[in-house]
Amino acid sequence: MRHGLGVLMVAAAILLADCDGQPQTAAGADKGVATAGQAARMVIAPRFDEAGAFSEGLAAVRVGAKFGYIDTKGNIVIMPQFDHAGLFSEGLASAGIGDKNGYIDKQGMFVITPKFEVADLFPFSEGLAAVRIGDFLSGKWGFIDKQGEIVVKPQFDGAGSFHDGLAVVGLERKWGYIDRQGRVVIAPLFSSAGSFSDGLAAVRAGDFFTGRDGYIDKQGQVVIDAQFDAAFPFSDGLADVKVGDKYGFIDKTGEFVIEPELDFADSFSGGLAAVRVGDEQTGKYGYIGKKGETVIKPQYDFADLFSASDGLAAVRVGNQETGKYGYIGR
Repeated sequence: MRHGLGVLMVAAAILLADCDGQPQTAAGADKGVATAGQAARMVIAPRFDEAGAFSEGLAAVRVGAKFGYIDTKGNIVIMPQFDHAGLFSEGLASAGIGDKNGYIDKQGMFVITPKFEVADLFPFSEGLAAVRIGDFLSGKWGFIDKQGEIVVKPQFDGAGSFHDGLAVVGLERKWGYIDRQGRVVIAPLFSSAGSFSDGLAAVRAGDFFTGRDGYIDKQGQVVIDAQFDAAFPFSDGLADVKVGDKYGFIDKTGEFVIEPELDFADSFSGGLAAVRVGDEQTGKYGYIGKKGETVIKPQYDFADLFSASDGLAAVRVGNQETGKYGYIGR
């Protein structure tokens, strides 16, 4: 479930918002996925109103109106008390009370006080985190260190996490990349752009609505031509891309490894990718392997990616309004 927890294309239409989040969940197939597979092992029973991915041994869950954190056995280790809660990364997680956000440690204590005016602060990556200073329309994005000190002054219309030493930023409705000193190293030429992963980043050439997505390297050189309707980060050596209304996976040469015949697909993590069979309202979610074979048969009403570190994935049983979230193992 790509809700700003990871890795990700940035839309010009949300230039002042979360520019590292991809509006993508999971996918299914009518021709490209085998029909084999098995039921997964439910490790944590579906009892939460919302659930995020595990990271560093903890996952954010919502109980009623508040978020807290559980461990991999399902025990609540940080009591539900926050209005917003993010992934742990480098020992810290973004959390909010009301309309202000800061960062907590694994004991649930604020180490950077809630003072930032953004619903989803980015996780720390490479020692820095993107934050917005000011309101939604006129505020600017910069970067803080783990002491909460601003190290790259707020000057960008949007920003994403640092990966491979670079962070995507928005300037005057175009997107480029800066280094850790805030210096522009890849000019803002793209109508959308994503974070680097595995040495490549997805970018959109041409107009945001009519352009196409491809991939650049860290020198800003195009290495996979702009040919996709949407393109997402590389993970486990593959990237999911959209052609028309179908999804498939390419390797780093741009060749399809899994043909674009999937209804919807999330990124690979730990060798598995969540897929949905059927439409968004009534379809079921399962998981495929890197050859497109079904590993866990479609059976859930929603399925998130597997945590590479903890080996669990959040799934929902029931509809979006009344369903409950739990966690499955491999």
